Amino acid sequence: MKQKWTGATMKFGAIVLAGLPFTASAWADCSRDMLEKLAGTYVDAQAKGTPAALPFAERAYYGENDRPVAVASGILSQALPIDFSRSFHDTTQCASFTEITSASHSHPYVIHTRMEVTEDGKITVMESVVTDEDDWVFGANEHLAQTRAENWGEIPEDQRDRRGVLQAAAEAYINNWGAPDLPVPHGTPCARLEGRIYTGARDPQGQTCTMGAFPQPIQTGSRRFVIDETIGAVSIFHNFSWLDAGLGPYHPGIPASQTFRIEKGMNRYIHEVTVCLTPGCSRGRPGG
Repeated sequence: MKQKWTGATMKFGAIVLAGLPFTASAWADCSRDMLEKLAGTYVDAQAKGTPAALPFAERAYYGENDRPVAVASGILSQALPIDFSRSFHDTTQCASFTEITSASHSHPYVIHTRMEVTEDGKITVMESVVTDEDDWVFGANEHLAQTRAENWGEIPEDQRDRRGVLQAAAEAYINNWGAPDLPVPHGTPCARLEGRIYTGARDPQGQTCTMGAFPQPIQTGSRRFVIDETIGAVSIFHNFSWLDAGLGPYHPGIPASQTFRIEKGMNRYIHEVTVCLTPGCSRGRPGG
C-alpha cells in the first residue's frame, strides 16, 4: 500500500533508515556508468519487490511522499510490472532520477524517484513521489502512452546546454507560478504531461506548456534537483502549496515532482506527478 499522510499530521511507521531527505550528498563527480547500473538495479528491485537488492549506505534516508518510511514496508516491497521506465543521471551531484510507469498492475502507479549516491555507489538518500488513483489527475494508461512516445535521447555533445542553463529553464517554469510576469523559455513544440492530461493533444506542433493563471500566486519549497546535460534533463522535487489548502497555512505543501527535457535552452517536454493529501484534490481539473 502506498504510504500517505492523513489530514495535516504525519503518521509514521517504523523507520529503519534514518536521516533527513533534503540534505544533498557531498558534491563530487562520480561515474555515469555506476549511476546507470544503480538505476537499473532500482528498476529491477521494484519489479521484483526486493528492496534488499539496493546498496543503502549506513544511516541512509528512505522516504515516500515526503515522509520517512521503513523500506521493507514501502512501495519497494511490492513487485510491480514495469511497463516503462526512464532514468537520467547527474554525475556532478552524484544523483540519479527514475520515472516508473506501472499501468498494467491491478493497482496502477506512476512513481518518480531520486537517489543521492556516494562515489562508491552507496545510496545515502532515496525518495519517491508515489502516485495512484487518489492523486492529482492520475491516469497511468494515458501517462504510459505518451511518455513512451517521447524522445529523451542523448544530445550531441556540441549541442548540449550547460548545467546552469538547464536549471534556469526548468526553474523559470516553477518560479512563474508565483510571479506570472516572469518569462519562461518554452520551445515550439512544447507539451506537458500532467497525470493523465497531455497538453500536446491540442496542438502537437505548438507550444502548449504555458500554464494558465492560478487563483493565487504559488511558492514552492524544498527544491531538490537532478540534472543531466547529456540528455538535457532536469528533475525538481518540491512542495506545492495550492491544491491541498485544507492542510492549513503552515503546512509545507504537498509532494510534487517536475521533470523537463530541454533543447537549446528551451523546454520541450514537462512531466508532473503530484500527490493529494486531503479528499477532493484527486478530482483535478477537466483539462490541462
